[in-house]
Amino acid sequence: MSASLIYRACAAALLMTSTLAPTATAVPQPGGPAAESGGTVQARLLGEKILPHKLDFQDTTVGGLSGVDRDRCTGEYVFISDDRSSLQPARFYTAKLDVDADGVHSVGFTGTRPFRQADGAVYPSPAVGDGKAVDPEEIRVDPRDCRYWWGQEGDRPAVAGPPLIQPSVEISDPDGAHRGRLRLPENYMYTAERGPRRNQAVEALTFGARGRMVTSAVEGPLLQDGPVPDLTHGALVRVTQQTRGGRVLGQFAYPIEKIFAESDPDSPWGPDTGVPSLLAFPDDPDRYLVLERTWVAGSGYKIRLYEATTRGATDVRAVDSLAGQHVAPMRKTLVADFHTLGLSTVDNTEGMTWGPVLPSGERSLILVSDDNFSKEAVTQIVALALR
Repeated sequence: MSASLIYRACAAALLMTSTLAPTATAVPQPGGPAAESGGTVQARLLGEKILPHKLDFQDTTVGGLSGVDRDRCTGEYVFISDDRSSLQPARFYTAKLDVDADGVHSVGFTGTRPFRQADGAVYPSPAVGDGKAVDPEEIRVDPRDCRYWWGQEGDRPAVAGPPLIQPSVEISDPDGAHRGRLRLPENYMYTAERGPRRNQAVEALTFGARGRMVTSAVEGPLLQDGPVPDLTHGALVRVTQQTRGGRVLGQFAYPIEKIFAESDPDSPWGPDTGVPSLLAFPDDPDRYLVLERTWVAGSGYKIRLYEATTRGATDVRAVDSLAGQHVAPMRKTLVADFHTLGLSTVDNTEGMTWGPVLPSGERSLILVSDDNFSKEAVTQIVALALR
């Protein structure tokens, strides 16, 4: 997250009393949200755990946790921090989570490692200005060999001078050693007039089809695909299915919701919304859970979880611009609005992964919020039961 988003997170935590508008159901329109399909997944809260602010662990500051996945090889969970090497080198954490049908009982960190570049060096702070900095956002454990695939947004500088840093999906060993990179579609790359907006590049990543397919999503609409959501219109973001080698299998338009409330007129910050995470269903690579995260000055966060499918959606990989185009977007169904779950607070939730199957037959879902290292925000581990 950028410094402006850290400021937003601070303000949001102080202004959590919000008037939340219901999600509208509409006929699909070009550049607008799709009609919601009939619901098949239901969610209920199992429990939550809030970690101490700026917890010190092995000489690092725990925070900025923006992605989580379970490592089948160890049974532990892996969290990625979005610290851009400003506090300590860009890194990940491993942890044991005690989660069952009665809630989240404990979160115990077991290790941390920095990510390494191909030459073995850690990633530098953006202040170094050599174009080698990264902005870690999402992490997935390869179901085949338990290596870590992690997405980073790079940087489209807001002012002239700093270097352009392209987004990427990197591959690392569990000790942080660099092992490769996924070739991303060309329209995910930054250019002067095209590609992702700043801080809205690759932030969502998931494996499907038992590891044979990799799906990613950009957080917000590409520059060429139209404006960001406002109070009256949603927007379309691109979701891409690829082989492990990078060949594009399909690209689809996912409809994100319009902004749910007006911004505080005294705030210098406009709304921030997008897709920070998606997760493929284990038995269906075309079916996903999609997290939508929105922040509005004066109203705080609205977090919504959707079920979505690429079935019936237009393959837009050859569509240069979605603006004004008649395409069939992915169909989606609301699974949960976090304000209805009974949480102690609704914060900047950015990561999610499957947890253990419960005795009831329900599948648990583990989510984590990114506190942006701000004392006004929280690192919150949430467990839901899905059926």
